[in-house]
Amino acid sequence: MTAFEAGALLRADGFAYRTRVAAVMRGPLVTMPPGATLADAARCMAEENISAVVVADPLPAGIVTERDLLRLTGQAGPAALARPLRELMSAPLVTIRDDALVASALGRMERLGIRHLMVVDAAGAAVGMVSARALLRLRARDALVVGDGIAAAADAAGIGRVRAAVPGLAAALRRDGVTALEVTAVIAATIREATARAAGLAEAAMRPDWGPPPAPWCLLVLGSGGRGETLLVPDQDNALVHAGDGDADPWFAEFGRRIADILDEAGIPYCAGGIMAREARWRHDPAGWRRTVEGWIAAKDGAALLDVDIFFDFHPVAGDGRLADRLRAEAVAAAAAAPLFLRHLALHVADLRPPVGLFGRLVTTGGRVDLKKGGTMPIVAAARTLALASGAVAVATPDRLAAAVAAGRLAEADRDMLLQAFETVLGVLLDEQVAALAEGRPPANAVEPRRLGRTRRWALRSALRGLRPLPEMVAAGLSR
Repeated sequence: MTAFEAGALLRADGFAYRTRVAAVMRGPLVTMPPGATLADAARCMAEENISAVVVADPLPAGIVTERDLLRLTGQAGPAALARPLRELMSAPLVTIRDDALVASALGRMERLGIRHLMVVDAAGAAVGMVSARALLRLRARDALVVGDGIAAAADAAGIGRVRAAVPGLAAALRRDGVTALEVTAVIAATIREATARAAGLAEAAMRPDWGPPPAPWCLLVLGSGGRGETLLVPDQDNALVHAGDGDADPWFAEFGRRIADILDEAGIPYCAGGIMAREARWRHDPAGWRRTVEGWIAAKDGAALLDVDIFFDFHPVAGDGRLADRLRAEAVAAAAAAPLFLRHLALHVADLRPPVGLFGRLVTTGGRVDLKKGGTMPIVAAARTLALASGAVAVATPDRLAAAVAAGRLAEADRDMLLQAFETVLGVLLDEQVAALAEGRPPANAVEPRRLGRTRRWALRSALRGLRPLPEMVAAGLSR
């Protein structure tokens, strides 16, 4: 699917007719003089994290995009980098008003076959830039169509029909340049929406025989769904916090069972490890959760680390979010005050070794390499450990790494390296899972390196090699 076909999807769900260009543009406008070189433009785009620069003298006259950069260097090689922008820019600039609807911007891009529009105000002054990629990223972040469809589903089959569209949406977004982290956020959003809708359906179905909930409650999605980093191998990871007493538990047990059944019927299988609100150990009142967390933190052998890993990533999806907020604040404070527990978490990071040998070759088992255990999990675990040590309540891996930097427990350069490695490994995993589904194979967390092109294998090896010093980074961070 092209960017413009994705734009059509945006139009179909109403987003493009509700949103003004001013809300999605990037401003102020980044400009360069006509005499600047293509190399100057490349550096500017990298530093500003943008996909185009406007050539101005002093008024805007033309545009040079990252696609121009790739095309020109591909045709002329490094010599193109010395050429001035006045010789390379596309002109004239196409503009759109800042109060125009996004639908108008998408239509203009599609009609003219371009991907950038300069945004002007009512007086005609340039105020920013809007790109097709920015619109796609906004869509990826909010999961607009999928979320709306699940929220309106009347039953498990309805949830399942919307869920079935997720792999195709993921593939389309990847083809249009949306990052793996952004696409996994879309997938996670569907898990959260599906879990929330299952709770709504379960509660409504229980009312005739069981009555209304006996106490306030909050349903939590755990693990990658909670972090917003879900791939295309779904299962259920959820828990429940409620304000009821012991007499209330039968109602919540039935509630958890029905949620699990609805999700399974919708194509999100039962968790093989039993991490679901239907299980008593994943369903407590605040005091029960407090005892559970204290037990995990007091464990001397680190045996509870699997439960800990998945629990601290929770995200509330339905019910009274105040219960979740209090639970998170108490749990994070308890973890931050327990140095032995944090050392157990650090040792766990050391156990998750990246699958690369001494000479940088990928270490395979049966011709496959597990990129979850040896790729994403070490980064996720390291970010979680350092964030908890910092007392940060962040959940998403990039946010946790940022919190660790802010707390002085991680260098900015190490954060940047880890984020790049995370994106690389997630991208390989996601694209291989998309390909597997397209070929009628079940998606997996292990990939065959031989299926990857030479450039991608090199990038993957480089990313995994960068994870070798991760245990030392975590240990150093805990000592600060």
